[in-house]
Amino acid sequence: MRADSHAPGRSAPDGQDAGAVLRRCARDVADVAEGIRAVSERTSTALFAPLPTASARRRRRTGLAARWALLRSLTNKQGLGGSAITAPKGMGPVLGAAGQALGRESLAALLAVTALRLGISAVLVDHPEFARDPGLRRLREAVTAHRDREAVRALRALFRDRGAQRALSGPGPLMAGLLAVRALLDEGAKNGEAAWARAAGREPHTDPPRGISAAHPAARDRSEGAAEAVDLTDQEKQFIATEGSFLGFLRNIEVLSTDGRILVQNVRGPDGVVRYVVQAPGRAPGRPRHDSPQDFAGAWRTLFMADSPGTRAVLLALADYGIPRGADLALIGHGEGGIALMHLAQDEEFCRTYRVTHVVAVGSPADGKKPADPRTWVASITNQHDIVPVLDGRGARPASEPHPNRYEANYGGPTHEFPLCHLLREYIEHLRTVIPGARKDVDEALAAYRGPIVRTQAYQLKDRAHPPEGYPFLTLPTTSVPTTVGPVDVPVRYYDSAAAHLCYPVSTDAVRGLLPEIGWLTPSRLGRRALAVLSVYEHRCTTIGPYTEIALSVLVDDLWHPRPYDVAVDLLRRVDLRRTGRYVLSLAVTSEEARVVAREIWGQPAMRTTAEADLRARAIDVRSGDLGLTVEGPLGPGLRCPQADRVLYGRKGESSVRTLVRAHGRLRLHTGTGVRLRLDTAAAEPLAGQLRRLGIDRARPLFLLTCPQFMLHRSAGAALPR
Repeated sequence: MRADSHAPGRSAPDGQDAGAVLRRCARDVADVAEGIRAVSERTSTALFAPLPTASARRRRRTGLAARWALLRSLTNKQGLGGSAITAPKGMGPVLGAAGQALGRESLAALLAVTALRLGISAVLVDHPEFARDPGLRRLREAVTAHRDREAVRALRALFRDRGAQRALSGPGPLMAGLLAVRALLDEGAKNGEAAWARAAGREPHTDPPRGISAAHPAARDRSEGAAEAVDLTDQEKQFIATEGSFLGFLRNIEVLSTDGRILVQNVRGPDGVVRYVVQAPGRAPGRPRHDSPQDFAGAWRTLFMADSPGTRAVLLALADYGIPRGADLALIGHGEGGIALMHLAQDEEFCRTYRVTHVVAVGSPADGKKPADPRTWVASITNQHDIVPVLDGRGARPASEPHPNRYEANYGGPTHEFPLCHLLREYIEHLRTVIPGARKDVDEALAAYRGPIVRTQAYQLKDRAHPPEGYPFLTLPTTSVPTTVGPVDVPVRYYDSAAAHLCYPVSTDAVRGLLPEIGWLTPSRLGRRALAVLSVYEHRCTTIGPYTEIALSVLVDDLWHPRPYDVAVDLLRRVDLRRTGRYVLSLAVTSEEARVVAREIWGQPAMRTTAEADLRARAIDVRSGDLGLTVEGPLGPGLRCPQADRVLYGRKGESSVRTLVRAHGRLRLHTGTGVRLRLDTAAAEPLAGQLRRLGIDRARPLFLLTCPQFMLHRSAGAALPR
C-alpha cells in the first residue's frame, strides 16, 4: 500500500517544483547511463568472446580489424570511455585501467556522476538552510565546483565530528551521493556496483560506495554494546501511554528523548494474549554524545551494516527483559532507531527467536529493506522534506510495486526546514492533522496491540569502547546557566573549530576612544602603539550549535595595577593568573543562541549576522554581506607556535566580565603581507566604524595566527567590581 501527497518546494521558472524537476532529470540521466553501461558490457563480451578470438587468429586481416574497432569503441574518448571494458579476467581490466590512466573515463560512469550531482543539487534546492552550516557549506561548495577530492576531505572532517547531528543527518544524501561519485570516478573501486545502484536508484549493497568505507568509522567502533535497565522519572511516567496505540507508542519515544534509551512494553491485546512492543528513538541532535552506541561511528555502521553496537545493545536489552521465545513482537522506531530495529527484523536468527509481526519506521530509511519473515508487516512514514529517509539511497526512482505486507506514507508536510521536519513531535502532529488516514491505517494494522499496558521497562544503551568526546581536554565539570534561550551548560565546549587572528598595531588614542569611559580600562602598549585583533572563527561543532564568529578586540592592562609592558610578562603566566586580556569591542555571530550566550554570560556586545568563512585551506576567505566585510588572501609559510590560552573582557551593567578561554590545537604564525581586509562603503556599524577609526580598513595585518582545527572551552564570565 502507498499513501502519497505532493510536497511543495521552490518553484522552477515554469512553475514546477525545482527539486522535483532536478530529481526527474537525475532519473532520466541515470537511465541513459544504465543503457550505455549495458552497451559497454555487450561490446566487451563481443571483444573477448571465444568465437571472434578464434576467427581473428584464422583471418588476421579482417578479424584483427574488427577487434581493433571494438577496442577503440571501448577506450576512445569519443567512444564509450577508457574504463568501459568489463571483462572479468584476462586483459580486459588491464586495458580498462590503462584507458583510465590516459584520462579516458567511462562515458557511462560520467553520466552516472551527472545523475548523482543532479540529485545532490535537488537536496540543496530543497534545503537551503544547509548554507548556514560551516561544515555543510564547505561540502556544498566542493560539490557545486566539481571538486570531488575536496568534497571527500570535507566529509572526512565531518566524520571526525562524531557527535554532531549534521555529521549523519544533515549531509546524509550528500554523503551517499558523493561516495558514489568517488567510486564511479575511481574505476578500481571494488564496490562500484554499490555506486551504480545508488546512481540508478536501486537498493544499494550493504557496504557503502567506496570513497569512505563503512570500515573507516567502524574501526573506531569495536564495542560489544551494553544495556542497563533504568527507571523512568516521575515526570516521564506521567506521559507514558497506558493503552496501546500508534500515537501512544510514538509519544513514548518522544518522552525518551534522544539520550540513548529504548522502551519495552507488554500489551494485553483484545484477545487476551500478551504481546511485546519495542520502541526506539533516533540519535541525539547537535551535542556530542559519549555514553550511547548511537554516536556518529555507531550510527554510520548501523546505517550500512546489520551488526553494530546499537543492534547488539538492543538484543541485550530484550534478553534482560525476558521475552519468551516465539512471542509476538512489534518494533517501532524513529530516525536511526528505526534503522536499528529494521536490521533486527532482517536477522533470521532474531526472527526464529521471536515472531516479528510489525515494523513501523517513522522518518527512517527503511522502506527498501526486506524482513527475514515474509509475514512481517512493514510501514514507513516519511515527510518528503526530511532528508534522513534517503540515507540508504532511495529517492532516485519511484517506490517499488505495492505489496500486501508493505505500507508507505510519503507526504509533503508543512514543515520544510531541516532538522525541524525530522523531529518526532512534528511527525506526531502531522499524523493528527495532515495525514490522519495513515495514522488510522497503522492503528488498524496494530489492532492486536491495542489494549492495556501491563509492564513498562526502559533500558539505557551504552557503549563501553568510546571515551568521552574530546577526552581528556574537554572532560570537565559543567554548570547549567539560565538564559533567555534556555539553560546553557558552561564552560561552553568547542569540539571542532578553525580560527584566524589578524593582528594590527594601532593608535593608542584611537583605542582609548573606543573603550568604555571608565578610568581603569586602559589599552596595553607595545612601544608607542596598541594592538588590535580581528578574529574569525568557524565553529563546526559546539555545545551551543555550529556558527561563525567575527570579533574585534584590543589588548588591555590589568584593571587594578596597570604596568608598562605587562602584557609580555603575562604571557609567561598561566591563563587563570593573567591580569591583562583582550577587551571585545564588537562581536558578530551567525546563530541566535551564540548571540544570547555572548551577551548574557560573557558580557560581549554580540549581534547576529550572516557570514561565511573558509579557514582550512592555505588561504583565508571570509565574507559577510550584512557587515560589508571581506577578508581574503594567501597565508604563505608559517611557524609553529604554542596554542595561546587567553582572557577576554566584556561589560555587563556596571561590572567588567572576565572570561577564560582555553584552547588545544596547532597554532601557526604567518606574516600579514598577503591578506587584505576590505569594507564596503555602506558597511554596517558598529564594527565597520570601529575598524575605520582604528585605521584597520586601510592597513595590512602585522602578523596572523591561524589554526585550521582545534578544541577550546570558554568558562562562564566572572563579574568584577570595576
